[in-house]
Amino acid sequence: MANLSPDQKQQVESWAADGASLNEIQDRIRTEFGITLTYMDARLLMIDMEVKLKEKARPPQPVAEPEPSAPVADDVPDAEFAEDATTTPTEQPFGPPPEGGTISVTVDQITIPGTMVSGKVTFSDGVLASWYVDQFGRLGLNASQDGYKPPPADIPAFQRELDRLLR
Repeated sequence: MANLSPDQKQQVESWAADGASLNEIQDRIRTEFGITLTYMDARLLMIDMEVKLKEKARPPQPVAEPEPSAPVADDVPDAEFAEDATTTPTEQPFGPPPEGGTISVTVDQITIPGTMVSGKVTFSDGVLASWYVDQFGRLGLNASQDGYKPPPADIPAFQRELDRLLR
């Protein structure tokens, strides 16, 4: 490690007080004092001299907006999922969608890489789609037809069936 004179140490402390980064101090020691230090040696020098470097304010990072996806089952109150003895045959919580069609939901035995759980769904109009839940809990849907949107009445039924299967 470098042996700096008291004047050189005072200069390094001044640079740090002015807000210089460790890289800048390392470069200045090389150019002004003719002493070449590795980054680790420069860091150890700061520790030995008990010099605290100032943290520079980082500009705020842009927040990546998540891709829009189908609403997640958590958006529906748990009261809708409650099954109790007061449920009558006309109030089946997992019945067919109002349009009269049925949906079929399955869970893959081997999940799609990068997902927590995945599976297939056939909507009431007969369109087959793959669904998945990623590491952040977001539900995604990949239909066999480009730009496909399931019938609005199928969404709540799909969410309820998915919730039932995953419990």
